[in-house]
Amino acid sequence: MAGGITDTGELYSPYVGLVYMFNLIVGTGALTMPKAFATAGWLVSLVLLMFLGFMSYMTTTFVVEAMAAANAQLRWKRMEKRKEDDEDEDSSSGVSDSDVLQDGYERVETRPILSVQRRGSPNIFEITERVEMGQMASMFFNKVGVNLFYFCIIIYLYGDLAIYAAAVPVSLMQVTCSVTGNHSCSVGDGTKYNDTDKCWGPIRRIDAYRLYLAAFTLLLGPFTFFNVQKTKYLQIMTSLMRWIAFILMIILALIRISRGQAEGHPSMAQLSGIRNLFGVCVYSFMCQHSLPSLITPISKKKHVNKLVLLDYVLILAFYSLLSFTAIYCFRNDTLMDMYTLNFTNCEIINVAFIRYFLGLFPVFTISTNFPIIAVTLRNNWKTLFHREGGTYPWVVDRIVFPAITLIPPVLVAFCTHDLESLVGITGAYAGNGIQYLIPAFLAYCSRKDTQLVFGSGTVNKHLSPFRHTFWIVFVLIWGFSCFVFVTANIVLSESKL
Repeated sequence: MAGGITDTGELYSPYVGLVYMFNLIVGTGALTMPKAFATAGWLVSLVLLMFLGFMSYMTTTFVVEAMAAANAQLRWKRMEKRKEDDEDEDSSSGVSDSDVLQDGYERVETRPILSVQRRGSPNIFEITERVEMGQMASMFFNKVGVNLFYFCIIIYLYGDLAIYAAAVPVSLMQVTCSVTGNHSCSVGDGTKYNDTDKCWGPIRRIDAYRLYLAAFTLLLGPFTFFNVQKTKYLQIMTSLMRWIAFILMIILALIRISRGQAEGHPSMAQLSGIRNLFGVCVYSFMCQHSLPSLITPISKKKHVNKLVLLDYVLILAFYSLLSFTAIYCFRNDTLMDMYTLNFTNCEIINVAFIRYFLGLFPVFTISTNFPIIAVTLRNNWKTLFHREGGTYPWVVDRIVFPAITLIPPVLVAFCTHDLESLVGITGAYAGNGIQYLIPAFLAYCSRKDTQLVFGSGTVNKHLSPFRHTFWIVFVLIWGFSCFVFVTANIVLSESKL
């Protein structure tokens, strides 16, 4: 989330981009969705899921529009700079005005707008350079807006890291700890364990969780102090494991339902569960902060909004299938925060390898993502405090920034391992800002700047289908209303305790 233009990378087809976006959105949040569905009721959950999916699609088109406007402004500034350089050269050489006009005309005709020559005349709004959200915020927002953007993205990344830091030790604890001595067969059977229950000998379950958390921090925490790059092969491996795990869970639940062994009797609506469901759904549709990396390398972007819509429809269908099979297969009180743990019970599946694979699935995938998110958060801290021409002392650069990145989420994970609440709060607050408020403001400010620079008659070829100002106002009202609703719900819930 650095503040500058980065390399676009190797181009790929629109359908490959569709797959990449699907893989990005369908992640850890999906594993907490079945429990949230059961808590809020199937009808309320389905309606809210569809509505939030629509809202996320709308703000995704806002970000794409802002990316196009940012590319146009960068081209315009580059052309203006070349024009000034040409005028300086001509004035210093003492050539006549007619020569200047003729030479300038020939240069405009022969020089490409882009640094790389392309076939045809590229539209000024073509998305060819990757402009990260931090760069767009710097281009379209004032200083206060830029600082608020970084505050929001930093809080969201902290929440992400806290969720990751808790999810791995929870999975390890649930799989390896059992008061019955059977390490895998009693986890998902509905038995409720307390943190003070014994795990191994005198070691309590909470002690085992914290030991795993310490090991997780010691093994992956040092990567925060270095640069980490996600390799192509790592993406392939984690995506393959994710799809195997999700398909296995859906098939196993369907088999159990078809055999008449389903135990779930979900209610239609429980308003008390809406707060967590809202946060989980927002978190599960999150992709706006990574759109520049996904959209820019797509080779043909003419129908990019239609492809994104197709992606959202497929994701909505997938989430519905996963959640409905879960809430009808398992009783509400047996659904785990991390859905994979429901399949570590011998009654569900008697193949030990599959039980351990699903139980430890979050360990493998989350462990590969944690260092990348940590480095992203560290770089955002550096960008937020960076001053033009300034450099950081070695201690601040290599010790302080990594430390303030790593310590807070580990402390949060040390204090709580309630994954549903962590995902809910992260999505409901920071996720709300990133998914709704920031894209709406980007669309509004980029439209104003585009009219100011290029004139009111200029049309952005990637203008959102939701081009009327009403939609921006609607998103902003919805986003701020969500803040109020979630906060009021938390306060009322606490007051009843």
